[in-house]
Amino acid sequence: MRRAIPSDARVTTWLAPDDWPLRRFDWPAADPRGRLLFQTGRGDIFEKYLESFEHLHAQGWSVTAFDWRGQGGSGRLSPDPHVGHADDFGVFDDDLAAFWTAWIEEAAGRDTAGQRLPTAILGHSMGGMMVMRALANRSIRPDAAVLVAPMIGLRAPLGAWFGAIVARFKTRRGDPARAAWRTNERPGTLSSRQTLLTHDAARYDDERWWQTQCPELKLGPPSWAWLSQAFDGALALAADRRIEAVDTPVLLLVAEADRLVDPRAALRLAARLPDAQVVRFGNDSAHEVLREADGVRNRALSAIDAFLDAHVSVFAQA
Repeated sequence: MRRAIPSDARVTTWLAPDDWPLRRFDWPAADPRGRLLFQTGRGDIFEKYLESFEHLHAQGWSVTAFDWRGQGGSGRLSPDPHVGHADDFGVFDDDLAAFWTAWIEEAAGRDTAGQRLPTAILGHSMGGMMVMRALANRSIRPDAAVLVAPMIGLRAPLGAWFGAIVARFKTRRGDPARAAWRTNERPGTLSSRQTLLTHDAARYDDERWWQTQCPELKLGPPSWAWLSQAFDGALALAADRRIEAVDTPVLLLVAEADRLVDPRAALRLAARLPDAQVVRFGNDSAHEVLREADGVRNRALSAIDAFLDAHVSVFAQA
């Protein structure tokens, strides 16, 4: 399943309000208990998560995903197709809000009696940041939300505050769309990209396999502007008082040994949410929890299942 689109799934194009094409994945369940929107991380493609989609689909969820604008099969925001660029993360906010509104209104969003199906959203890494921003903005209103290794804060050698200053300076002193570094997911580390992402070499190789089949999906390092937006967005969330008013139940899966995002920032944010559960992972998990070795991955999926089961049941009885 990791290297094939399911025969009953669809890959299509959804047009944002400004007519920007976003590549979309839909895998409807035969008798859905609900619908789940999966939002990937920076530089990701939804193919990386087909194995997780398969698990969720088997639990009765109709699964939808789309590639973020500027990456995967949703075009590029930089003249260099291998640089992940964004002048303003507001464009991601707008895309998610517009997609959510359209998705909720689709015919697939209702059961045979015409009642709205329960909805859930899952955001990994950058997707987790964007989901959290949307919950605070109330531009989406899911029945449950799951954040996996959310990019609530970035790792930086001298701290996020100084990292933000450097990124802003670099953005203003030169082409903001130029690559922030040449290789790897994090500069100044001796760790390989694989060990930063997952301990499972076979799952890591799935990404390269898909990029070989579809070279246009490949993306490299972020731009300085993207990095500046990421640092500033994390700092803004830390100061956003609307977090305390988020009424959606939220599950956070936090990899405490994560060397890309700051798990402490995610834990601080979780403590501010009115209805949050946290599941922690230790040294056995790198950043991509859902693409880790089976022990970690199975524990993560079990936690997601239990959380969604509880909140779908609550919704169904309401």
